[in-house]
Amino acid sequence: MESKKNPKADLSRKSLLFFQLGMILMLLIAWQAIEWKTYDRTIDTDTLAVGDELEEEIPITQQITPPPPPPPPPPAPEVIEVVEDEEEVEETIIESTETNQEEEIMEIEEIEEAVEEELADVPFAVIENVPIYPGCEGAKGNSGKKACMSEKIDKWVKKKFNGDLAGDLGLEGIQRIFVRFKINKNGNVVDVQARAPHPKLEQEAVRVVKSLPKMTPGKQRGKPVGVLYSLPIRFQVE
Repeated sequence: MESKKNPKADLSRKSLLFFQLGMILMLLIAWQAIEWKTYDRTIDTDTLAVGDELEEEIPITQQITPPPPPPPPPPAPEVIEVVEDEEEVEETIIESTETNQEEEIMEIEEIEEAVEEELADVPFAVIENVPIYPGCEGAKGNSGKKACMSEKIDKWVKKKFNGDLAGDLGLEGIQRIFVRFKINKNGNVVDVQARAPHPKLEQEAVRVVKSLPKMTPGKQRGKPVGVLYSLPIRFQVE
């Protein structure tokens, strides 16, 4: 007897396909079951709950002020001694200062004169009466005598100073020497000091300045005093 079913509706031909699909589905289900993880959602009851009931003890940092010391005891009353009026008081006798003709008059020793204070040295720029260089007596006023003295000293130094000495020492160009000296109360030149590029030039400057002639000493408040003078020497070495 022939089957009346449609050959296309026969499922037995696709049984292998359905079997494979079923196996794949079972494997996926089994794999998902193996990989599935569960977590216990438990509440940790040991957690410390911080609430309003927790009170923190704050140490006391305020310093306790000690009580003030007790006041000192009142001073003891002074004992007043009563002096009787009967005690005799010695009277002071004032002797007379009048002289008697019969008394001898004591001789008064001679009083030594006080030593006058010596005036300090005065710079040439501020001296009241400048020293007078020989030949400057006729100059008018203090400023005229100053200018005359400076001119005379410059001419003296240019005439007496050995200008060839610097060339012999191997020096070249402009040479500057600074000299400082004092004209004492007698009018003599003393305390000569020099500063130069070479010791030989210093010695030559001192020698020339010491050879200056004697002058009339300068005066301050009408008394002879030492006068300090500064002299720059400048020359060119060819």
